[in-house]
Amino acid sequence: MYRLAGFDVPQRFSAPYIRVLVQCAFGLGCTLAMIGLRTFLDLWAATAGPFALVYPTVLIATLYGHWKAGAVTFVSSFAWAWYFVLPASRSFNFELATDASRVAINAAAVLVVLLFAESFRRAVVTAIAQRDEQIARATMLQQELEHRTKNNFALAASLLEMQKRREQIPEVASALEQAITRIHSFSSAYSNLALRQGEGAMVAMQDYLVDLVDRVTRGAFLDNVKVEVDVSSDNAIMPREVAVAIGLFTNEALTNCAKYAFPEGRDGTVKVHFESTGDEWSLSIQDDGIGTAAMRNGSSGIGERLFAAFAQQAGGHYHVDAKSTGRSLHLASQKLN
Repeated sequence: MYRLAGFDVPQRFSAPYIRVLVQCAFGLGCTLAMIGLRTFLDLWAATAGPFALVYPTVLIATLYGHWKAGAVTFVSSFAWAWYFVLPASRSFNFELATDASRVAINAAAVLVVLLFAESFRRAVVTAIAQRDEQIARATMLQQELEHRTKNNFALAASLLEMQKRREQIPEVASALEQAITRIHSFSSAYSNLALRQGEGAMVAMQDYLVDLVDRVTRGAFLDNVKVEVDVSSDNAIMPREVAVAIGLFTNEALTNCAKYAFPEGRDGTVKVHFESTGDEWSLSIQDDGIGTAAMRNGSSGIGERLFAAFAQQAGGHYHVDAKSTGRSLHLASQKLN
C-alpha cells in the first residue's frame, strides 16, 4: 500500500515533452480500462449509471498521472459514456429533456473530483519533500554529533593519559589508567554502533552484538580465552538508546572479565547470550574464570555504578552471580522481573 501511495507515472521521465506524452497516454489507458470494465458490467446492467465509472477513473488518473492525465481521462471517458451508454446510445442526443442537466451536473462533479485529487496529490508531494528534507537534516546533525562525540572521547583520553604520565602516586596512576581504558572502551562501543546503525532509530541486535563482542575479544582477550556470542532472535531490534546501554553494559562486562577472570594465562570460555521475545529481552555474560576471587580483587565502586547506570538507561535490571567456578552477569528488561 505504501508503494502504491508513492506511485507517480510521469516522475520517471525528465524531458518535459515526454512527460506530457506519458501523461496523455496514461489518461487514455485509464479510459480504455474503464471502457473494458463498463462493457463487462453492461452484460448485467446495460445503460445503468452511465457516468458512474468516470469518477474513480478520473480520480486514479489524476492521482498517479497528474492533472493532465486526469483531464485527458475526463474528456475521453465522459464523451464515451455520453455517446455509448447514455440513452440514446451511439448519439449525443437526449431521449429525455432532463438528460441535459444530468450530463452537466455529472460533468461538474467529475471536474470537482479532478480538482481535489490534484490538490491532494500536490499536498502529499509537498509533505513527502518536506519529510525527506527533515530526514536529511536530522541525519546530517546526527553524523555531526557522532563525530564530535568521538572527538570528545579521544580528547578526554588524551588529557587523562597526559595526567597519568605526570602522576607519581601508583594508586592514582592506576585509577587514571582504568579511566582511560573505560573511555577507549566506550568510544569503541559507540563507534561500532554509529558505523552500523547511524541512519536509524532502531538497531538490529544480531549484527550489533556480534560485531561488538568481536571487537572487544580481539582487543582485550588472549588467544587462550574463547569468547562465544549467541543471539537467539535473528530479527531482534531495539530502540537506539536501549541498544547503546546494552552494548556499553556488554563492553564493560567483557573488559572486566578480560582483566580479572583469567589471570596468569589461564584458559577459559566466556559466553554472551542475548534473547528477545516481543518487548521482553535478556542478556547474560558468563565465564568459567576464578569467580569469587576475581570479584573480590577486581570489583570497584565505579564498575558497579556503571553497571547500574547502563541497566537504568536500558530500562532493565541486573544482578551478579559469582561462584568459585566462574561469574555471571544478567541484564533483563523490567517485564522479566
